[in-house]
Amino acid sequence: MTSSVPDPRDLVRWSDTLAAIARTGMGFTASLYEHERYEEVLHVAADIKAAAQTLAEGIETDRETDHFVQEWLANVGEGVPGYVTPKIAIGAVVGNDDGEILLVQRRESGVWLYPTGWADVGYSPSEVAVKEVEEETGITCEPVRLLSVIDGQRMGFSRFGMYMLLFHCRATGGELRGHPLETSDVGWFAEGALPEVTAGAQWWGQMAFAAIRGESIDTGFDAPRSPVWRTES
Repeated sequence: MTSSVPDPRDLVRWSDTLAAIARTGMGFTASLYEHERYEEVLHVAADIKAAAQTLAEGIETDRETDHFVQEWLANVGEGVPGYVTPKIAIGAVVGNDDGEILLVQRRESGVWLYPTGWADVGYSPSEVAVKEVEEETGITCEPVRLLSVIDGQRMGFSRFGMYMLLFHCRATGGELRGHPLETSDVGWFAEGALPEVTAGAQWWGQMAFAAIRGESIDTGFDAPRSPVWRTES
């Protein structure tokens, strides 16, 4: 039997899973004893997360464990509002009549990506997609179909639990106008001519342009692992 060092991304995922279970338990229990046990679980989860950072960066991070615990404790709710779930991000693949895709350049990183933002309370997912596109690019659009539902943490582009709902939308009007705070540039790009620093195009690019061309494609999602909380390996 061979053994190997776990992938730091798996350690982070296991840590966040433990922390979520503990925080949810805190939200539903009135027992001081159980509350103390859940807090102890948070400390174990923090140790795992610190170990993951040490593996990934080669830097000792024991001093960060208390920070993790305090951050988790600060976000404990009560009852159903305290049930810890992944955050939801909404993305929009917007195509025009020339078969081009609408991309924005993120101001903080310089990376190009389709318009995306956090889900807002009071809006449906497709409404968030339409709203984010207009806010970030000045382009109005209409949703056509749901392209993909993926786990951002599993895909490796999020360090915490996050689901991405990716919509295909059709441009209906407006003029290119980037958001003054969130974007540094915005534009239409043809397949094979994406900006050099475009995030994640290896997984969404082919699907996005197939949708823009009007091809029939199935909604994508992450296949279950076996067992579900471990990796395929």
